[in-house]
Amino acid sequence: MPTKIQIQNLRKVYDTPERKVHALENVNIDIQDGEFICLVGLSGCGKTTLLNILAGFVEITHGDVYMDGKPITEDYDKGVVFQEYALFPWLTAVQNVEYGMKIRNVPPDERKRIAMEFLRLVRLEEFADLFPHSLSGGMRQRVAVARALAFDPQVLLMDEPFGALDAQTREELQDLTVDVWQKTKKTVIYVTHNLAEAVFLGNRVVVFIPNPGRIREILTIDFPRPRDALAPEFIKTQRRINELIRDWK
Repeated sequence: MPTKIQIQNLRKVYDTPERKVHALENVNIDIQDGEFICLVGLSGCGKTTLLNILAGFVEITHGDVYMDGKPITEDYDKGVVFQEYALFPWLTAVQNVEYGMKIRNVPPDERKRIAMEFLRLVRLEEFADLFPHSLSGGMRQRVAVARALAFDPQVLLMDEPFGALDAQTREELQDLTVDVWQKTKKTVIYVTHNLAEAVFLGNRVVVFIPNPGRIREILTIDFPRPRDALAPEFIKTQRRINELIRDWK
């Protein structure tokens, strides 16, 4: 597969009133087109900072990020899903999914058709006319995923999207995420603290360590899908990631 995103010699230092905070140092990753990459590590290791740089929310201190061989720009073709649902409470599910297309002046009939297509993809077409307060947490997050996908971004950035959900709902949405990714072939960069989730979802898992945030190791997860979280190879990989995170000093 061709390389979609190249991250080269990336450093990020936050200049706060109290002191300089060295968030990232010497981060290098080549992400392939259509790959599902998971970023894991302890809190403060820089994984969300990296995602925010890729989203265009945070400026780079040093280094380069390229997409399709060209320097990345703030308005490049990406969708973002946060842990907070970030839906507009005064809009219905389908209107939330339509919102980005409306900003882009997509004709009403076309954006309604596309929005319903993605609500079907996340199994919510029957709830299209409900407002967010009438939806469960898991359903609201599915709307957020549909909205991020609706304008067909090349890259999907996901920051702990299921972290606030109960275990059963999280597992259901992990299954759904794999299904959607396999159908859409998007390049996905996914931040999580949940090591089992990373092994379940990722083609590769990037393990970060802190002070400053940097990559310790990148593991390839090459066993077939659907993955069994109780299989010996799954548990062995999860244990290996945990050792990399905990035993780095």
